[in-house]
Amino acid sequence: MTSAPATTRRYAALLPSARQALVVTVFTLLLSWLLHLLSGTSYLGVFGRIGFIGAALLLAYSAAGALHPRWLSLAAARVGAVVLMAPVAAFLTALATQQGQFFTYLAQTQTLVGHFLMVFLSIVFGVSFALLAMRSERRERERADRLQAELVNSSLERELLDARLCLLQAQIEPHFLFNTLANVEALVATGSPQAGPVLRQLIAYLRAAMPRLNDGAATLEQELQLVRAYLALMQMRMPDRLQFCVAGCVQAATLRFPPMALLTLVENAVRHGIDPGVAGGRIDVGTEVEPASGKVRVWVSDTGVGMAVTAQPGTGLNNVRSRLLAVYGPGARLELHAVAPQGVRAELHFILPGDTH
Repeated sequence: MTSAPATTRRYAALLPSARQALVVTVFTLLLSWLLHLLSGTSYLGVFGRIGFIGAALLLAYSAAGALHPRWLSLAAARVGAVVLMAPVAAFLTALATQQGQFFTYLAQTQTLVGHFLMVFLSIVFGVSFALLAMRSERRERERADRLQAELVNSSLERELLDARLCLLQAQIEPHFLFNTLANVEALVATGSPQAGPVLRQLIAYLRAAMPRLNDGAATLEQELQLVRAYLALMQMRMPDRLQFCVAGCVQAATLRFPPMALLTLVENAVRHGIDPGVAGGRIDVGTEVEPASGKVRVWVSDTGVGMAVTAQPGTGLNNVRSRLLAVYGPGARLELHAVAPQGVRAELHFILPGDTH
């Protein structure tokens, strides 16, 4: 049993579109006015005949598109329907206007020639409009296909980007966790009284941090909070060798940021800058936004032992660079600079997107 909506859609497919109806109406109005001027016949009478023929041809065109047999192409069905409908519509208009004098009307040479001329013009204009309409429909279909293909490609690129970010993030998580546990292990091995408080601080930190490790929509403010907690944990491990300052930025607080990316830079500063030096050092973390240009700069600076001349970026820095490019595009970059008299400054540069949430 056919449902009511399906039946409605089937009948609606037999009718022309509003645009097609408007074009045919405007054309019949103009053509009727022209024939009215040339023949001196009443405008309403001319429009009645031309309008009826135009409506009949338009309905034949639409119905052929919905009802044509499979063995006949759509174009052939529509053109054929218009050609067949033209003499039928002209005959019906003559029959309606002449009524009982129809055969007398056809017996006169002048009116008979006019009738055949009407049929000929109906076929010419009908076929012309059918070809133009099919060309317009073909262009619309091509445009719709292009838009659909672009939408699919955009969706696939987004899924690929998310998968890549998840993969890179999965590489960072165990790296960070194992390094932190190694620090606790070192305190326990040396019998440091700080081992207990540090372990408790680590548990509290992980309890807050773990839910965010898989958060693809993490913000820069959330990342700064993790950095503060991590540096507080590291300061408990070496209170006389580490000082730090973490400064946020109101304009970039809700900016989307790759989870654990900034924390990776801070961990590198602790591990390769502060830890190896006897005197320790200071770590400064900050952000800066240029409202006019939308440029964002996030940095991690340390006064540790500095960067060796032959040093090469490791897995962590390469991971941060890849994740930054994946989120902010090819304009994003990671820069490393030497700090006088000693130390390293890592800077992340990218452009503020239109939607910062």
